[in-house]
Amino acid sequence: MNPSPFTPQWPVIRALVQKDWQLFEKQLAAYVGAGVLALALMGHAQSWSFYLGSLLLIIVMVAASCFAVSTALINERKEKTLAFVMSLPVTPLDFYLGKLLGNLVTFGVPFVLLTAGAVAITLWTPLPDGLLTLVLLLAGHLLLAFCLSLAVAMRVESEGWNIFVMITGSALINPLMAGLSQVPDIARHWSGPVVVWSWQVLLILGAQLLLSLALMLNTGWHHLRKPAFF
Repeated sequence: MNPSPFTPQWPVIRALVQKDWQLFEKQLAAYVGAGVLALALMGHAQSWSFYLGSLLLIIVMVAASCFAVSTALINERKEKTLAFVMSLPVTPLDFYLGKLLGNLVTFGVPFVLLTAGAVAITLWTPLPDGLLTLVLLLAGHLLLAFCLSLAVAMRVESEGWNIFVMITGSALINPLMAGLSQVPDIARHWSGPVVVWSWQVLLILGAQLLLSLALMLNTGWHHLRKPAFF
């Protein structure tokens, strides 16, 4: 009996997630290792090491985001492995949930570990605690850029458009920091010893999280209405 297209087959979905994790776990471990090196530089609390570590950490997290989306979705199309997977008793819903959860796991594990490390470095080293809001706002931007890249990769087959979205999300980090530095109620507390949750910080963080969730829900709603994955 063919599986219902509207009922998730969780054993199949779990197998798809495990496949992606086992394929990429070594590369993800390398990203986490590079991120730990960046955190160690930041925690040294010297100007040169802080800026070098911060830059390296952002590069590592952006690279992990692009790696998760490009290897698990874009490369499968290029290498024609998607056709093989879809020849198995897998419904579009199973494949969507497997790819969604697989990407969230492969990006989410290094993202959560390195973000938690950055929070710990900010609060438990001589760095000013006020920097915590900047750390979380940048993490929120990286999460939103990842969700946008994932949503586009699952809906648009064009490799060029997917690369454009990934590069745009990364390129917006500098304008974001420049814009935040122009908001006095946010920037003036970065060098202080106390974390200040201004309404502007809470608004931006809330918008980043809600937009990320909305992108995933919209992608899911789109795929639930399709008889095939593409």
